Amino acid sequence: MMVLFVAVIGLLLAAILALWPLSSEKPRSPQRFRGSAPVKPPGSHAEPSAGPATLEGILAGQLLSGEISQRQYLRAVENLAARDEERHPLTLRWDDRPGAWS
Repeated sequence: MMVLFVAVIGLLLAAILALWPLSSEKPRSPQRFRGSAPVKPPGSHAEPSAGPATLEGILAGQLLSGEISQRQYLRAVENLAARDEERHPLTLRWDDRPGAWS
């Protein structure tokens, strides 16, 4: 019974600490990840973006806008994959244990 009491008190304290503001400073800006778009605060006016940052994004934009056909898009993505395979080949470690590849 005592273990249950201690567990309940611990959970309550954890919930209070999780919801309690640790400082009175203004909130930090959201963390950005590589390749992510900046987050705009609510109510701000949307500005036109600079465009896609990757070649895949550029190709997808061209496909959606009708500048290239689906066949051209698939061929370009296929060439990108081949180029990526040449630059960064996938190497698998051989596992010589009996039955490892069966």
